[in-house]
Amino acid sequence: MSAPQCVPACWVIAVAASAGGLKALSVILSGLPKDFPAAIAIVMHLSPQHKSILAEILDSRTHLKVRQACTGDILCHSSVFVAPPNHHLLVVKGGRLKLSSASAQKIHFARPSAEPLFASVAKIYHKNAIAVVLTGGDGDGSFGVQVIKEEGGQVIAQDRPTSQDFSMPETAIKTGDVDFILPLNQIAPKLVTLVGDGTGQIH
Repeated sequence: MSAPQCVPACWVIAVAASAGGLKALSVILSGLPKDFPAAIAIVMHLSPQHKSILAEILDSRTHLKVRQACTGDILCHSSVFVAPPNHHLLVVKGGRLKLSSASAQKIHFARPSAEPLFASVAKIYHKNAIAVVLTGGDGDGSFGVQVIKEEGGQVIAQDRPTSQDFSMPETAIKTGDVDFILPLNQIAPKLVTLVGDGTGQIH
């Protein structure tokens, strides 16, 4: 059976998570339909000392196709890309992914960090960019959500009661650029509503 054809995504959802992120990501991805008309790029703070099986775990918990991101991957509908340990994940022109070198500067003491992902998605997808800040420590993503808003995109943060560590969502919320503060089980339905049929204009 041939592989399904890639339909380049007009909408891209950039997701950041840290402590408690596996559960949060599993709940969200399992709540999205298999024909979800958007691409998802995920940054989760992972130990650079170990090979990550995050993509394989998430792939078993969702109808979407989840894989570890590689430079040159195209952001397709119904696809999820996970940043590998020790590399920042960025989106470049044409809706392709690019990994930083393993020696790239850490941001908020993290590599990968949400900041390069959020900012690069905003610059390419503008109003069709959505940032999601999930449970986690420190303030990763707080600059990136401001870029998302400046470019016309939207921002979702996980609420305090459902976060294992509220530091990351709280720092994003304090920027004043978060559109929706939601419990974990309401994030997937909100994404479905925001993306609609997945059409939109990108540059």
